[in-house]
Amino acid sequence: MKTKEINIKKSILQREHLKKCVHSIKYKVLLLAILGINACTDFVEIDPPKNTLVAETVFEDSETVESALANVYVKMRDDGMVSGNFGLGLLMGSYSDELDYYNSFVEYSRIYNHGVINSSSTALEWWTHAYNIIYAVNDIIIGLDQTQSLSTAEINEYKGQALFVRAFIHSLLVGMYGDVPYITTTDYLKNNTVGRMSEAEVYAHVIDDLIDAIDLLGEDYVVSERVIPNRWVAKALLARIYLYTENWGLAETTASQVLDGFELEPDVANVFLKESSEAIWQFKPDDYPDNNANEASWLIIRMIPGNYYAVTDELLSSFEEGDQRLEHWISSFTSESDEEITLYYAHKYKEAFYTTELSLEYTIVFRLAEQYLIRAEARAQLENISGAQQDLNVIRNRAGLANTTAAGKADLLDAILQERRVELFTEQGHRWFDLKRMGKASEVLAPIKTNWKDTDVLFPIPLNEIELNPNLEPQNPGY
Repeated sequence: MKTKEINIKKSILQREHLKKCVHSIKYKVLLLAILGINACTDFVEIDPPKNTLVAETVFEDSETVESALANVYVKMRDDGMVSGNFGLGLLMGSYSDELDYYNSFVEYSRIYNHGVINSSSTALEWWTHAYNIIYAVNDIIIGLDQTQSLSTAEINEYKGQALFVRAFIHSLLVGMYGDVPYITTTDYLKNNTVGRMSEAEVYAHVIDDLIDAIDLLGEDYVVSERVIPNRWVAKALLARIYLYTENWGLAETTASQVLDGFELEPDVANVFLKESSEAIWQFKPDDYPDNNANEASWLIIRMIPGNYYAVTDELLSSFEEGDQRLEHWISSFTSESDEEITLYYAHKYKEAFYTTELSLEYTIVFRLAEQYLIRAEARAQLENISGAQQDLNVIRNRAGLANTTAAGKADLLDAILQERRVELFTEQGHRWFDLKRMGKASEVLAPIKTNWKDTDVLFPIPLNEIELNPNLEPQNPGY
């Protein structure tokens, strides 16, 4: 540990030189070709979609619905906000204080440097991808309401999954864009003229959909792996939404229910393996048996220059001495040049594509550690100091750290935010959403992001979408 900490301090001095020169160097990234392959047929070991996802679809057999839902999960895994391919974990990691960006793509540089514009390709891609997913699950819901061929149990299961996805995607949209439409129909005449709802209204709809999904879904996973959402997954998201909307009592209660259904992975080295006991929902890689989570291919550094992202000095210095997460979830690469530049990178996922005979790691979307931290924060807000300390200590002790010394409510909330930082870094944009919801984005980012503006707490509504539907106006401030 001491050698690693000395190397971290040394690497900080080397980075400024690298940042000045790396963008002028041109090179090819072969992984783009690899990650461009779209193979989804074995995502849940069923046939490709039989329907075309149009409003008139009526599902006549369970395989059709399962295939349509599988297609939704594949699209979420491979593209958009939830994906490991330039989704929230990567891009909002660089937008916040987790990742430095070292490549030369203009769009990703703008995100890293807080120069996002209203014609941002990422803002447009995430928006359109999200609403395409929402359209697809709305079509499934409508088809299930029309079918006469499926059993009540089948309809409940499939509708519960669709409602969960609709709630999940809307929860990300409202987090990124603020006021957004909540779409529940496939009627293009209505959807093309819809206006934006307030954040409070959107979250209310998210909660309603999740409550309905929980009533419909079962507790068991419908396949042998944790790749299809069930009641626990919907409850995990509901606990998060209750936290985000400051409904502390329900956040504590709902997180407790999830915590009762799973076990925390005891060894931090095994948390991101596909068999991890704390995984609640994962994305399975495509149908090549040796594929692993997408994130590793973009985060693991193999050459300098030539990488995309490295862990920031701010994140490195935030780990306490003896924290096993620094040892197991952060790694480094040193160049062979005379300067011997060292960069540190997120190494939660160890294996990139085609590096193992069988898949070892799936992308984790929800895991149990977040639920402990949700309940800790809710308990702190409710003045349950000992309960908050207990939950915080579960995560700290698993990482090899002593119990927290935070005692008062304010100190505990700061300690929980810090623990979320070192526990959930580069996962699904958690750090960014935490800074935003706690009102700390300007305080933390203004000193390290030269282009930071207070209005950067929201992405722009895509200009293309406003031109197509003026009811989406007004544009978010700052764009």
